Amino acid sequence: MLGKLNMDEFAMGSTNESSVYGNAVNPWRRQGDDTPLTPGGSSGGSAAAVAAGLCLGATGTDTGGSIRQPAAFTGITGFKPTYGRCSRWGIIAFASSLDQAGPMTRTVRDAAIMASAMCGHDPKDSTSADLAVPDFEAMLTGDIRGKVIGIPHEYRMDSMPDEIEALWARGREMLADAGAEIRDISLPHTKYALPAYYVIAPAEASSNLARYDGVRYGHRARLEAGDGITEMYEKTRAEGFGAEVKRRVMIGTYVLSAGFYDAYYNRARKVRTLIKRDFEEVFATGIDAILTPATPSAAFALGEMTQADPVAMYLNDVFTVTVNLAGLPGISVPAGLDAQGLPLGLQLIGRPREEGDLLNTAHALETAAGFVAKPAKWW
Repeated sequence: MLGKLNMDEFAMGSTNESSVYGNAVNPWRRQGDDTPLTPGGSSGGSAAAVAAGLCLGATGTDTGGSIRQPAAFTGITGFKPTYGRCSRWGIIAFASSLDQAGPMTRTVRDAAIMASAMCGHDPKDSTSADLAVPDFEAMLTGDIRGKVIGIPHEYRMDSMPDEIEALWARGREMLADAGAEIRDISLPHTKYALPAYYVIAPAEASSNLARYDGVRYGHRARLEAGDGITEMYEKTRAEGFGAEVKRRVMIGTYVLSAGFYDAYYNRARKVRTLIKRDFEEVFATGIDAILTPATPSAAFALGEMTQADPVAMYLNDVFTVTVNLAGLPGISVPAGLDAQGLPLGLQLIGRPREEGDLLNTAHALETAAGFVAKPAKWW
């Protein structure tokens, strides 16, 4: 172990600008421009360190894309296993039904090696799956002949940049050239994924972070003469959380409150079930993996997407949250550069508990893409 890395506070953020310790910075720069860029979030420090060559690999956690999105922004591989494959014991809980740990590495092979070490049953995590862990590295044959890759038309956004659309098309061609069959599919409830996620995740965060009250865990405010238990709680939680965490805790508390529970939280849970069913029905037709963009853009400048418009920041998760809602494995693979010389990633979504097959498809995509670009050293 080399050390600890920076991240968004309580893993809540897509840009690493909500960190208590200051912004993590992307090692990549736009051509001819020294403006600092976001490494993505919430596992932004892990992504930046791997991309900069400071370490061979790093761990990350993924609640709505927090491994895959920063991996795409920094030109590395980010792998989120099936929910329950990796123990979460010791991780501060954000949204317990969505959180999953995974490796962030320079190559798919390294991700397979790390995943083999990280995955496995843990009696200390009640959601940990008691399944045998195969040798993921040994499964990287690169042979995907006969595999069926689904292309969901719902992931084509009206505002999608041409470069993302072109990269996605190139990804389809590369997989087809490797022998895979490409098939158009439909995931009709995809459009509801982002709003459902931003009801469920804050609701669970509100519940999980209730323990950070200054009595059992976390920061404790200094009290003045005459302050009682109420003032202690109020001051402690006001001082102990940053703006983004407060925002999500308040949203979560609101959707769980009397009169709104059924209108928001229960409805979001029903939508989640429909999203999961969409994937189950698609996989039942013989689809082996699904190819999508990883992010709606390349990395942008720090401060460009300000906290003043959190919804704009939340849209960074548009391609990744469905995977968490359905509990599926997903991987982001660097596949090209945009016009400004910044990395772009493609995402592959696999069948539940079939990480080896997904990693092999990702290995074939990585080989075909031949991505070898690295950031110019400025640090």
